[in-house]
Amino acid sequence: MINLNRKDIGNWTRLGMRKAYGSMLESVTEDYPELVALTADVADSANLIHFKEKFPKRFYNIGIAEQNMTGIACGMAKEGHNVFLCSFAPFVSMRNYEAVRTLVGYMNLNVKIVALASGMSLGVQGNTQYCLEDISLMRSIPGMLVLSPADVVEEAKCISFLADYEGPAYLRLTGIDGTPTVFNEDYDFSIHKPALLREGEDVAIISTGSITSECMRATRALKKEGINCALFSICCLKPIDDKELVSIISRYKYIITVEEHFKSNGLGSIISEVVSDSNVSCKQIRLGIDDKFLHAGDYSHMMKTSHLTALCIKEAILAGLK
Repeated sequence: MINLNRKDIGNWTRLGMRKAYGSMLESVTEDYPELVALTADVADSANLIHFKEKFPKRFYNIGIAEQNMTGIACGMAKEGHNVFLCSFAPFVSMRNYEAVRTLVGYMNLNVKIVALASGMSLGVQGNTQYCLEDISLMRSIPGMLVLSPADVVEEAKCISFLADYEGPAYLRLTGIDGTPTVFNEDYDFSIHKPALLREGEDVAIISTGSITSECMRATRALKKEGINCALFSICCLKPIDDKELVSIISRYKYIITVEEHFKSNGLGSIISEVVSDSNVSCKQIRLGIDDKFLHAGDYSHMMKTSHLTALCIKEAILAGLK
């Protein structure tokens, strides 16, 4: 269990979810003697250098060979290790997909896959570095737990949870350094229940990942327009508690899903599947990345061109309500 305090939260927020990962993993490792960390030559990016110094016999740099790393991780899991492996999101999910599906998923092994810098956080490096498909890929693997924390507080809760969890899991880390927190240290984390961040009766926003902070800003702006928005954050994208979601969705005529992922097969698709399988009648607006490859740019520029800033979210909701 990671004991959260304001000083750590402040430091981790400045670092962002990717760089906070190593420090968080280090915090739980002492309590789990079988926990090991594998990386595909991204120890600096994941801030695992101090972990390596503190636990030299429990740290393995496999090099830029994600499929090999996954095979090694599965072998270690078969020998009773609790394995956390990490690399940048497109390499650990897309390049590595067959290994994850067949070795981790099919064998149902205790391997936790940590996807660094998912979404558009590495925007200036181009489409080879974005990862806007990973929710779609990972949720299609039977038995795969898929987590997408909203901030560093929820990331710490996820890592504490995963240290205890037995089975395949995918942890999607989004956002950049300085992304605002939406939770405090007293946040009561549950993978089964969406977190209610703001109450409102006019419309409900449902988000996942670090874009939740933009949604929070949008709700404040809409309040000034006389529109009361509820905001729910979903960390666990698989398995989804259909009954819990139906109980939420049924309260609103309009719901808006927001994600830093392609619109297809991500959060918006998950929610629309729940709506179609239930007797709920509501209008859904899906905000996410359109079906096209994006032009490279810095993170703020890409958020604007993808219409995912707080202002864009606000305008989309106003247009939808009209």
